[in-house]
Amino acid sequence: MAAQKIALITGGGSGVGRATALALAKAGWSLVLAGRRQEQLDAVAKEAAPAEVLAVRTDVGDDASVQNLFAKVKERFGRLDLLFNNAGTFGRNALLEELTYDDWKNVVDANLNGVFLCTREAFRLMKDQDPQGGRIINNGSISAHVPRPNSIAYTATKHAVTGITRSTSLDGRKYNIACGQIDIGNAATEMTAKMSGGVPQADGSIKPEPKMDAAHVADTIVHMASLPLDANVQFVTVMATKMPFIGRG
Repeated sequence: MAAQKIALITGGGSGVGRATALALAKAGWSLVLAGRRQEQLDAVAKEAAPAEVLAVRTDVGDDASVQNLFAKVKERFGRLDLLFNNAGTFGRNALLEELTYDDWKNVVDANLNGVFLCTREAFRLMKDQDPQGGRIINNGSISAHVPRPNSIAYTATKHAVTGITRSTSLDGRKYNIACGQIDIGNAATEMTAKMSGGVPQADGSIKPEPKMDAAHVADTIVHMASLPLDANVQFVTVMATKMPFIGRG
């Protein structure tokens, strides 16, 4: 019988996180779902049945909350095979000069500090478990490459996630920890719902943008997670084919 595989998904209550949780459950993984809203986590846990699921209300930008999450993972499962750093927010849409420090900090806490805190705790668990090692997948974005208008906080954090991915990949070698990044473009989720009605473009116009099913992102993550630890998808982009990325600007 194959050994139980444990995956932790932050932002697991909706969107890409939910789609990934259901895909991993279908592939035979046990799940830990982390997010701010317990009722949404519990709903996904029911959808993922009969997979074993632990749902933990967590603020990934808070050190104590993240440490509590990983303590529960260790207590329940004793190990972790996959961390999907997915939680994040676009933040308030505002002109750069009107963005407040609180606006900036809220995005940095969710998108950047959360990735660091979860990665650090995953390292602590994965380096000491037997067999040693595991995999970390970071949710980047098309914005890890090019910005949208009025998105300085989101764009800065997503560029920084790429740096975290590279450092994690390097520093994880000695512990058999693999790290890769998935850059997602216009997956159909709550975050992209407004795109059908039109969103700002670099030339100042407002235009609708095509979207793709979030299941395609989830299927890619399942593939990345299924590889042996001596193989790694370092970076991959999954996007709506006709979205304005290639040629943007």
